Amino acid sequence: MLDIQVDEHRRRQEIHEQYGGSPQGGICPSGKGPYIFLFTDHTKGPQYGYRDGWGTDGYYHYCGAGRHGDQQITRGNKAVLEHTKTGKSLHLFEGIAAGVVAYRGEFALASDKPWYRTEAPDVEGIQRSAIMFRLMPVDASSAREPRINRIPASQTEVETTPVERNLTPTTSANRSKESIIIKRRESELVGDYRDHLVNLGHQVSRFKIRPQGESNSLLTDLYDATTDTLIEAKSAATREAIRTAIGQLFDYQRFITPTPSLAILTPSEPRKDLRDLCAALSIQTIWRTEQGYASSETSSE
Repeated sequence: MLDIQVDEHRRRQEIHEQYGGSPQGGICPSGKGPYIFLFTDHTKGPQYGYRDGWGTDGYYHYCGAGRHGDQQITRGNKAVLEHTKTGKSLHLFEGIAAGVVAYRGEFALASDKPWYRTEAPDVEGIQRSAIMFRLMPVDASSAREPRINRIPASQTEVETTPVERNLTPTTSANRSKESIIIKRRESELVGDYRDHLVNLGHQVSRFKIRPQGESNSLLTDLYDATTDTLIEAKSAATREAIRTAIGQLFDYQRFITPTPSLAILTPSEPRKDLRDLCAALSIQTIWRTEQGYASSETSSE
């Protein structure tokens, strides 16, 4: 048993001096006992791709180790997954100040669904496949109020939501300058085109889609209800951007009933070959001009 009470504050360095284990990282097997220490920090964690918290299912959802690329069942992640077989107990600590953690109690992996995969940004803000462990408190006193909904959807959920005017989208502190610029340009383009459609008297919204078996939601850029058109915006009219938009649109479209028409919005006119590619897939292209906006339906070429 650990000589630490639930909610007791300790300096992390003191814990490692007494029980061993690495003073860095989130998953730290003890070097002096049958313990595996799990550290979380709700303030700093998201900056490094870790989003932990109590779920509405009553379990604590803890992101696996690995700050770059897809996470794998190796090293610390494997130690957590096999903790019962190896006879080691899991102990959760939450960062509350610089170098200080609060002990949240002993946990064990859920027996029905001990872990699942979800998408989450890595330390550079790039989406990757992350491991989420479902931890149940051994002592009921360790339970807390739900903070997040990490439960994979039992059935696909689709809802409409307003398009907010947001010219400075929230980004990871570690996201590259290039990706921040791309997101800002896309956000500005979406906002401008939304205003353009509203001025024409169109009803505009977007879809929030949570596929069956997934814990995260997909958020489309624009939906023009007046013309029943689903629109994906890109910050450039390049081949890479057009290809990405095509994949996103077909991914979204399969969840929406009745099936909407598709369109790609870019800040300048795509090259003819790219417009032809979209036309072959029955996707309209829309681009910004000095006078407003033009589309493949109105282009004279």
